Amino acid sequence: MVALIFSRPDGQWFDFPPMQMAAASGNHLTIPSKSELIELPEGATLTMMPLAAPIGMDQETGQFLALDENPYKKRSEPVYAVAALLPQGFTRTYMPAATTAEQTLPLLGYTAVGSHKGKLYVAAAATDEHQRWAPRHYNSAGLPQLIAARRREFPGNRIIEQLAHCALEYGCFTAQNIFYRRWEGGIPVSPACNAACLCCISEQPEGGAGSPQQRIGFCPEAQEIAAVAIAHLQQAEQPIISFGQGCEGEPSLAYTQIAAAIRLIRGATERGLININTNAGATEAVRELLEAGMDSFRVSLFSPIADEYMAYHQPRDYAFADVLRSLRLMRERGRQVSLNLLTYPGFTDDRRRLDALCGLVQEMGIRQIQLRNLNCDPSLMQDFCAASEPLGMLRFIYELQKRLPEVRLGNYSRDLR
Repeated sequence: MVALIFSRPDGQWFDFPPMQMAAASGNHLTIPSKSELIELPEGATLTMMPLAAPIGMDQETGQFLALDENPYKKRSEPVYAVAALLPQGFTRTYMPAATTAEQTLPLLGYTAVGSHKGKLYVAAAATDEHQRWAPRHYNSAGLPQLIAARRREFPGNRIIEQLAHCALEYGCFTAQNIFYRRWEGGIPVSPACNAACLCCISEQPEGGAGSPQQRIGFCPEAQEIAAVAIAHLQQAEQPIISFGQGCEGEPSLAYTQIAAAIRLIRGATERGLININTNAGATEAVRELLEAGMDSFRVSLFSPIADEYMAYHQPRDYAFADVLRSLRLMRERGRQVSLNLLTYPGFTDDRRRLDALCGLVQEMGIRQIQLRNLNCDPSLMQDFCAASEPLGMLRFIYELQKRLPEVRLGNYSRDLR
């Protein structure tokens, strides 16, 4: 039996064996079997869900109950639900079972977690190799010195200054890779966006959840972009340059600067992959980037069903039909295309959405699906999940692999050319 765990307000957590760990799939509570859980992976962390009480199954009555007070103290004290935050390479399969918080929770990738025989277990599946993106490769003692060296190498380059902030303050791996000069490195370019995604991590309306990252406040010049990109592509191991980071808006809105930068980059080196993470709503911008030589497109998607897409992404000047138009254009030009699938247990794994997703992938010739745990407050997803009949995330992943055998399923950007 996997026991419920809870947190005191000071962040100290305890297991509570009289209650069994419960989990949520959309708006439904369940008891995950031991076979559906894995040991807490390297790099995962625990967080409390403030003002949300944990829910478990009472061992005596077999009923789901909320644990409202600390059972280990004589005086009354509130207790909060505990969630795991997964490292890259792992896909969440259940949400924590918890009451609705009295205020909007921080936008994090909350994952169900419990305790068994002194070890922590999480509702997750390993969906990609966990080597290159393992936390042990990042936040090293020498990172500040590398940042100082890059500042000397690119004096006055505003992108380097932004990435230094992201690397040190947010621990962003793609920012750090620019300084380590390896693998996929992110280059933020756009302070503006043409969507207002419900769980955007770089901009939230006043009174909302608050943004865990500060958006870039300028649009760099092509020469600034190219200088950083050329050095990375020429010198890094298995290099990728990606536009469209968590600290910016929609990069295609800066297509003029990016297109000019790509031409400068390819004038200096043919090495590596130039990728953009985009909502693909600005089709003419996509066309310009294709003409400039963009190698790879990763398109973010909450749902393959138009009305659900519109409700979550809340586009300001485009529609889902424009996204489809952009995807067709990418397919016609033969570029590498991936989906950045924002997954939420109890929503994503609905049969109707699975069928629509498979149809979209086959029609557009998409090469890869990157599973991305949606960072959100579960209360924001209740309406989306109201009519869902979830298969379960493990079944969903199995069905994707079975029905789309030619499609790479994972969590990271890759050069598949």
